[in-house]
Parts: sequence; C-alpha cells; structure tokens
Amino acid sequence: MNKLLLFNKPFNVLCQFTDPGGRPTLADFVPLPSVYAAGRLDFDSEGLVILTDVGWLQHHIAEPQHKLPKTYRVQVERIPDEDALSHLARGVALKDGVTLPARVRMIAPPPVWDRDPPIRFRKSVPTAWLELQIIEGKKRQIRRMTAAVGHPTLRLVRWAVGPWRLGDLKPGEWVEVPCPRDVGELRKLVGENRTRTRTD
Repeated sequence: MNKLLLFNKPFNVLCQFTDPGGRPTLADFVPLPSVYAAGRLDFDSEGLVILTDVGWLQHHIAEPQHKLPKTYRVQVERIPDEDALSHLARGVALKDGVTLPARVRMIAPPPVWDRDPPIRFRKSVPTAWLELQIIEGKKRQIRRMTAAVGHPTLRLVRWAVGPWRLGDLKPGEWVEVPCPRDVGELRKLVGENRTRTRTD
C-alpha cells in the first residue's frame, strides 16, 4: 500500500492496463497489479505518468479542480512569434471553452530520446520547442491549443506533474518515490516545487 511510481510512457502506449484490441498498455511495462494511473496521457503522447494505489492521491492528481500544474515539452511546426505565445498564455478559445491562462516559453531542443517512429520531417518547415504549463485537463488540450494559434503539435512530452519530474527515466522505465501521507503534505511539496522553479 501507499505506492507512488513515476513512469515514462512511450509513444503509442495506452495509459491503462488492458486493451481488447491488443495495443501496448501499462501492463507491458509495470508488473504491479495494485496501482493505477493518476490521470491520462494520450496514446500518441509521451512522458510522465503517475501511478499509485492511494485513492485520494489519484483523485487529487487527476481531477482538474485541484489545479495541479502539469508541464509539457512540445515540438511544433514553424517558429511561434510573440503574438502566438501571448495567445497561448492568456487562453485559447476551443470548442469546449476558453482555456485557463498558461505559462509558456520557447526553449532550446530538450534532451529527449529518439522517438520510434520519428516525427514527420519536412525540410521546408522549421520546428520549435515550447514549454507549456497548464492547470486543467481538457481532452487533447495542448494539441488543440497549439493548432488554434497556427502551430500544430508534432511531438508532446509531459515533463512534470506537480512536484514530480521525469528526470532521467528512459521510455518504458519507472521508479518508486516517497508517497505523500495526506493532502497537506502534497500541497507543501507543490509549494516547494514552485519556489524552486522560480529560482532556477
């Protein structure tokens, strides 16, 4: 009991433990039947998934009303200008409502692994990497946000969830970390992480 795992979900792996269609799932990488994913990560997205057997923690991470920040490294088509970045930051109108304000910045290509298969490369279309942090969880939100401002997402890697970061985990790897005992301890971890991030 009270397990908390950090897992680097590979590309084209379902964020669940079973699939009638036979696609790769979490069960192919995590041989622990007692844990379950705290929140989803799309089949074609990569990166950090939190797994736990603690009900309140799973709920706190997964449910948008708790506003736990989630940070993504996003490779997009073309080079966004300041207007596009400002639009992402202040909120984008989607079919299911306007997104909440986000934190966004251009970054150098991050130290990510090679993807199999790789993204589609077009010599005539440059790409850029963004770091986007959101506090909600609309379906395929990041992809829809970048497309709405004219920069379709080519690759999406979740880098952090609240105080937990992907670190050096390679695709398919997982590690067990200390589990917060209650909501108060979780909020303290989140607060410490925000302070550390501001001073990095």
